[in-house]
Amino acid sequence: MIVSWNWLRDYVDLDMEPAELTRRLAMAGLNHEATTAIGDDLAIDLEVTSNRPDCLGHVGVAREIAVLWRVPLRVPDPTYPQAGSPVSDLVQVSITCPSLCYRYTARVVRGVRIGPSPAWLANRLRTLGLSVINNVVDISNYVMMECGQPLHVFDLHRLAGQKIIVREALPGEQFAAIDHRAYPLEPGMCVIADAERPVALGGVMGGVDSEVSSGTTDLLIEAAEFAPLSIRTTARKLGLHSPSSYRFERGVDSLGVDWASRRCCQLIARLAGGQCAPGVVEAGTPQATRPIITLRLSQLPRVLGIDIPPEEVEFILTALGADAVALHAGRVHLTPPSWRRDWTREIDLIEEVARIHGYDKIPEDVGVPMAPSHRTHADRVLEKVRLAMTASGFDEAMTASVVPRPWCSAFSPWSEAEPLRADVPMLKGADSLRKSLVPSLLEARRINESVANDPIELFETARIYLPQPAGLPYEQWTLAATGGGDFHALKGIVETLLDVLRIAPPLAVAASTQPLLDCVTQTRLELAGRCLGYLGQVSGEALRQFGLRNPTSVLELNLELLCELANLAPQQRPLSEYPAIARDMNLIVDESVRWAQLASSIRTAAGPLLETLEFREVYRDPRKDGDGKKRLLFSCTLRSSDRTLTNEEADAVRDRIVQACGQQHQAVLLS
Repeated sequence: MIVSWNWLRDYVDLDMEPAELTRRLAMAGLNHEATTAIGDDLAIDLEVTSNRPDCLGHVGVAREIAVLWRVPLRVPDPTYPQAGSPVSDLVQVSITCPSLCYRYTARVVRGVRIGPSPAWLANRLRTLGLSVINNVVDISNYVMMECGQPLHVFDLHRLAGQKIIVREALPGEQFAAIDHRAYPLEPGMCVIADAERPVALGGVMGGVDSEVSSGTTDLLIEAAEFAPLSIRTTARKLGLHSPSSYRFERGVDSLGVDWASRRCCQLIARLAGGQCAPGVVEAGTPQATRPIITLRLSQLPRVLGIDIPPEEVEFILTALGADAVALHAGRVHLTPPSWRRDWTREIDLIEEVARIHGYDKIPEDVGVPMAPSHRTHADRVLEKVRLAMTASGFDEAMTASVVPRPWCSAFSPWSEAEPLRADVPMLKGADSLRKSLVPSLLEARRINESVANDPIELFETARIYLPQPAGLPYEQWTLAATGGGDFHALKGIVETLLDVLRIAPPLAVAASTQPLLDCVTQTRLELAGRCLGYLGQVSGEALRQFGLRNPTSVLELNLELLCELANLAPQQRPLSEYPAIARDMNLIVDESVRWAQLASSIRTAAGPLLETLEFREVYRDPRKDGDGKKRLLFSCTLRSSDRTLTNEEADAVRDRIVQACGQQHQAVLLS
């Protein structure tokens, strides 16, 4: 926001040096970017944060100066002479899209003389870097830069039917803007139309068909409040950014709409002549009364570490525009001003008092009461998950939440609903909220493959967005990984996570039919009868779809379930002093028997002497074993905590395993 030194003097006395002004403003939150001399004026460039749209006009900046230096603020009284037919006889206004336009006002000035602006007005606009066009257009820009409320001026006689209809754009509708370019409109955009066609794009840009020209005599003055999100979306989609859209995107002062309209009429009557029609035509809903906020004075030393006199607090908040400020029993009660939408809580008032009183008045060594904090259970789980993944050789990735639509169809195990769409893509082609992390990791893998960054073992912990029948999506906390190892390598990672988190329920597997994964080497993982996630090798077709050259495996887990079942209480178990005995076994089973089923039977049959169970490999030999058969080779490590096991005891455990597997899975030991 560029402000003019000479212009600021209209509203507040500037008895300080420019350097001192910019220093104090910076300490109060309006950072100073640069000061440039333009003629006999100074153009002061201030950084205005998105929560302070009230400072996007000279009056707002002057209000800050008035409070900091405790000098009067002079705001013009926008009164003007009125005569002739009332506005209601000259124009009609209606709003058919109240969600896009909250309020619309129209005033009429007849018999104006279009010409050049006076030097003082033109010089002020040039100081701000604005083009000087003619007296009427320049006045509308002047008022916008004065109070932060954008305005638009129409040639009244070029409005068909003398009507203003604020509506949503129609599919395929075209709009001819004042930059003499045609823009395609679509539903969701706010259009200002007359009885026949669009004449302006609400809050963004006016139309060429109704712009003020040298032959204009009668004017319609528009002052409105548009929905910020609608303006931001429209401006980005069409690439039409203007000083008006910049201010509407951040929100304007609801009560300042009428002030700006009257101020515009006042200046037009003064500088362009004409007769202002009595009254105003408006449509929309009035602003709701803002709730009272209470500031407990005891919170100031608790948060800031210093005491500030109650009278000082009352003065600061009153000078900033608060209404009905009442100090009672150690509390300040007030109604926020209409131009300060960021005042919603007690802490907002504490911040205002601190920045105006002066952050430099708070000693560096001030004692601020603090309470010890602790990490949540979820934070501790996440730390262990990250440690386990990095210890397994994986690097953590971070990908965007908005992805191309085809990715949502490629892998979507958690929901079959259509993904939520973003009106404005964050990146080219990325317009959908992700329903899985896997496609993003596969894209990251492709990029790393293309520059030969081997090995490429990646994982990510983030939210995915699962659409719900109504309301906001369900944001599931998710872990995903992709690696060059096979199915069994990633399954080992899952087992490591369960061990690190000391999750008691055993890991179970079930059939899975995810199209992204190979039909043979994929599975659904379950814990305690609930879906934990999905694991498998990427199919050949999916490798081609994502542009991958090398075999790839992926997994995706529900971190919320892991967090719920995790037992982070430290556990201790003494190491056995006695040696272990290993037994390798090779069982012939039906093709339908899964390793997880066999492993469960083995653990039950072996009992407490089983220390580890390791899968080795699977082998198929139809000639020797018959069709539909396979061999599963595994190793068991046996150990006792109180004695040395004998070979006979180890053989007895092996026999129990073989017997249990034979009874439950018709397994046969290959000798």
